[in-house]
Amino acid sequence: MSQPAEASGAGSVDSSSTPSTPFQFEVIDRDNATKARLGRMRTAHGVVETPVFMPVGTAGTVKAVSQEQLEGLDARIVLGNTYHLYLRPGEDVIGSMGGLHRFMAWDRAILTDSGGYQVYSMAGLRKLTEEAVEFQSHLDGSRHRFTPERAVEIQWLLGSDISMVLDECTGYPAGEVMARQSMERTLRWARRSRDAFDRLRAKEHGAAPGTLFGIVQGGTHADLRAECAQALVETGFDGYAVGGVSVGEARPLSLAMVEAAEAHLPPDRPRYVMGVGFPEELPRYVALGVDMMDCVLPTRNGRNGYLFTSCGRLRIRQARFAADSRPVDESCGCFVCQRYSRAYLRHLFISGEMLGRTLNTYHNLFFYLDTMRRIRETIAAGGFASFLSEFVHRVQGEVP
Repeated sequence: MSQPAEASGAGSVDSSSTPSTPFQFEVIDRDNATKARLGRMRTAHGVVETPVFMPVGTAGTVKAVSQEQLEGLDARIVLGNTYHLYLRPGEDVIGSMGGLHRFMAWDRAILTDSGGYQVYSMAGLRKLTEEAVEFQSHLDGSRHRFTPERAVEIQWLLGSDISMVLDECTGYPAGEVMARQSMERTLRWARRSRDAFDRLRAKEHGAAPGTLFGIVQGGTHADLRAECAQALVETGFDGYAVGGVSVGEARPLSLAMVEAAEAHLPPDRPRYVMGVGFPEELPRYVALGVDMMDCVLPTRNGRNGYLFTSCGRLRIRQARFAADSRPVDESCGCFVCQRYSRAYLRHLFISGEMLGRTLNTYHNLFFYLDTMRRIRETIAAGGFASFLSEFVHRVQGEVP
C-alpha cells in the first residue's frame, strides 16, 4: 500500500527558542480507495503528523484549556490570529518577549491566520481598496490598515511556523463577476505577500522563522477555484489553503469547492482547508486529499454545553441528564469521561461554574484529535474507506 514519499523543502526556519530547521512536508502513505494521505510536516517547533486538526488559539490561548492540557492531548500545532494579536497586546510586545511561542509558553508549532476572515466578518467596520484593507477595531473603534506586506510583517514578528497570505474572503452568495473580482484581488495580494516574505527572508540571510501558505478563493464557482489554485502554484508557496468554504454555503458545496481546488494543487505540498468543520466532515475532507483543518466548533460548542461523542451530539443542559450517572461518551478515553458523570457536568453548566467549560472543551478537543489519530491509523492500515462510512453514519444527529 505504501508509495514512495514526496517531500518539499521551503527554505530555512529560525526561532529564538529552537535550532533552525527546514520546513519540510512528505507524503508517507496513501489510501487506495480515496485521495486520503498520511503525511509528516517538519517545523522549527516539532513534527506534525497529518492529517491534523489544529485547535484555534485566536488570542494566544485555546479558550478554557491550558497549554499543559493541550500537551496532554498531544496537540502538535495550534492556530493564532494576526488581527487579534495585532490589536492586543500588539506584535511589538510579543516580539520583545521572544515571539509568540515564548509569550504563550508553547514550544510546539503555531500557524497564524492573516486576519483576512476577521476583517471580512466586520462588513460595517472595514473598507477594501486595491492597496489595503482599512478597518475599525472591534475593541475601541480605532482605525487601522492592513496591507499584504504588513500582514506578513506582523506574522514574521510573531515568529509563526506557518504564516498565511492576506486574502479577500469571498462572501456567500457571490455571483461570478463579484467572485472573480475578489479572487483576482486575492491573487494580487498573494504575490505581494510572497514578495514581502522573500524580502524579509533575504534580510535575515535566508533564516526565516517559518513558511508561507497561499489561499485559494473563488466563492462557489469551481472554475474560479481551479483558476486561483493554478495561479497560486505558479507564484509558488510552501503550502496551499482553501478559504471561504465555511461562510454560509451548504456543506456539499463546500466539499465540491475543495475538490475543485485540490485537483490543481501540487501533491508534494500540504493542503489546508480553513474553518472546518463538524466531526462527520473531518474524514470527508481527508478523503479529498486534505492534510490540515481548523475550527472553533470543539471549543466554542464546549463552552456552550454542546458535546461531540461517538454516538452523536449531546446537549448537556437538557433535564434528562440531571441524574444520569453515565459519562458523556462511554467509549471515550479522555479523563473527563473516565471520571465525571453527565449529571455533574450538567450541574456545572447550569450553575455557571468555570470548571464545566473547561471539562466540556477538553472532551471536545480530545474527541477531535482522537478522531484525527484514528483517521491516520486507518489510512496506514488500509481501512480508511470503511472508517469513513461507519464514522459519518454514527456521529451525526443527537445522542438518543
